[in-house]
Amino acid sequence: MTAWSAAPVCTACVERVGPQTGALCEICGESLGMESARFAAAMGVNACTLCRLAPPDFARAVAYTAYDDELREMLHLLKYQRVLALADEPLGEWLAAAVMTLAADAHAEVTVIAVPLFAARERQRGFNQSIVLADAAVARLKKAWPGLSTAHRAMQRVRDTEAQFGLTTHQRRKNLRGAFRVVDAEAVRGREVLLVDDIMTTGATARECARVLVRAGVAKVWVATLARVQAERAVGSVMWDVAAPGAAQGFG
Repeated sequence: MTAWSAAPVCTACVERVGPQTGALCEICGESLGMESARFAAAMGVNACTLCRLAPPDFARAVAYTAYDDELREMLHLLKYQRVLALADEPLGEWLAAAVMTLAADAHAEVTVIAVPLFAARERQRGFNQSIVLADAAVARLKKAWPGLSTAHRAMQRVRDTEAQFGLTTHQRRKNLRGAFRVVDAEAVRGREVLLVDDIMTTGATARECARVLVRAGVAKVWVATLARVQAERAVGSVMWDVAAPGAAQGFG
């Protein structure tokens, strides 16, 4: 294992993680599946039903890979066992690859904000994994995208929320309503913002953060995550996370 890096991850596990394939919603990145892809093509669109009926306030969300075995275990090592070496390589490298897929459409200068943890949760964990990952990705993209800058503290999570697991889409949105607040509007007003998180499940968190950012005057919101929980894998993956230590604050 140490032949690959200082982190306790073997080369075989790293090599099993790869970019997503198949038809994805052009807005939120949800897998369209064969039938949905056919329907979307017939309608002349490439978006999922939810994004067509209730468009989010973000322009586009991208993820490097689907949330599955190896990636899940690497994120658990980072979040719950503080194996911070993983944040740079391979996780930061993969996140940087996802971010670069937005470069052609986004402005040259973009402010990066990691999805905030509730303050008590961050103190308990000792760090916000999304900030660590975002900083690692931005550092890797200094030459490729020099206009990226960070302002993680411009937005705060002002209300602790119950775990998202087991909640319907409507319940998730209600659970997150009012949980985030922009506390430094000058840092983001009129700018494009890249919102970064480790995982996207249903997109409820990204939608709420984007809504709050747009109301604060942000010109456009983009979203990048390491992984996207796709519907066919969601139950097993999220149940694993609920069982993990310190996982009471769910993602959405």
